[in-house]
Amino acid sequence: MTAIHLLVLIHGMWGNPEHLAELAHIARETHDSASSDGTTLHILVAETIREESTYDGIDWGGEQIAREVVDTVKDLESRGDHVVRFSATGYSLGGLIARYCIGVLHQQGFFENVEPINFNTIATPHCGLPRYPSLFSSIASALGPKLLSRTGEQFYCVDKWSPKGRPLLVVMADPGMLEILDANDCCADRIFYQALSRFKQIRIYANAINDTTVPYVTAAIETLDPFAEHETNGLEMYFQENYSRIIREYTLPEVPPPKPPKPTVLTPDWFKSLKPSRPIVPPFLQFRFPLNLVLYSLLPILIPVFVSMAILRLSLATRSSRARIKILEQEAHGGGRQTLLNMVDELEREVEEAMVDLIDNPDPSPVYQAVDSKAHPIITPTHKKIASWLNTLPIKKELAFFPAVRNSHAMIVCRDVKRFELHRQGESVVRHWATSFVL
Repeated sequence: MTAIHLLVLIHGMWGNPEHLAELAHIARETHDSASSDGTTLHILVAETIREESTYDGIDWGGEQIAREVVDTVKDLESRGDHVVRFSATGYSLGGLIARYCIGVLHQQGFFENVEPINFNTIATPHCGLPRYPSLFSSIASALGPKLLSRTGEQFYCVDKWSPKGRPLLVVMADPGMLEILDANDCCADRIFYQALSRFKQIRIYANAINDTTVPYVTAAIETLDPFAEHETNGLEMYFQENYSRIIREYTLPEVPPPKPPKPTVLTPDWFKSLKPSRPIVPPFLQFRFPLNLVLYSLLPILIPVFVSMAILRLSLATRSSRARIKILEQEAHGGGRQTLLNMVDELEREVEEAMVDLIDNPDPSPVYQAVDSKAHPIITPTHKKIASWLNTLPIKKELAFFPAVRNSHAMIVCRDVKRFELHRQGESVVRHWATSFVL
């Protein structure tokens, strides 16, 4: 009988298992032999959700991955192996699905027989997707919940997931979400928070800059962004010796340096200032001269066409997702299977109305922007609440730094090294994750 440490890897929005191929490869390479007590690593790259099914919600994704984990354990044990440890790593949306998944497993008593060890997320929007003071961000915040189905609503915290109308991300972060008023049990039942707190090591990875998909403040569970103006605010960074993309520490001066004077128009310095600090277009559209000029001249035509096609595709995918969600709900009710939402409903009914009012009252403080700059996000009371709750956990935060790139979101996990050589820059981050993994 072989003792097994089961690691589940969960990809992100619109993703598929291939997106985590490098994570799986480097993890196997790093832990190719058994631990000192004879435990071997078995990696499950989640298969039950992929591409358009990621529209169906964090909750339904988590329920399905939890079933996949349980089925994998049964399969391994039918072969004579024994699963003794469990770890989870989620990338982007996959990190939120992983947090829901472990809540389901915890509720089912899974961790009574299997020891939870490592919980990792990489570029995951723990506090939801923040809005920036720009027209594009405002449009994305307005259309996202409508065009990304149930997942979009949960990303932007406009869903009313719990029976009392609270967003799922708030429920998942709450350290005292429910109190069971029972004579024999006066302790708080914390489901998601409690499940996360059981892991021996919680480590999250976030892009410090250039992640236009999941910005620093939500991936790192923070309310201030010291990297938003890192080129001008005097920020000094020091990197880990063996992992060149991981920030070891950083310091900010008490008084920021004076801003350099604006260059005189039409001088060489003025022309240099017009050059963007990162590419205007994504990698697959970055051509050499003179093809780049042809592309730029066609942008006024191409952009409306691409936007229209994207909205149409997202609308159709959302419609299909709504239909799938109805089927999933019918199957859950018809088969007598109790989802975690049903359990939350039953428990919340036992909470005193005074307690419910206290929990459900919105934060009286207004939406605020920490710094008056378009580079800084607008931090909502919901974001602040989620961050304050999650930061009570012993979370280790690792920050990746990828300058001069359009979007570092895919690079941090080497998502597609076959198509984009640029993604290989994230290898040091992946190797740091694999080396830090406790077998």
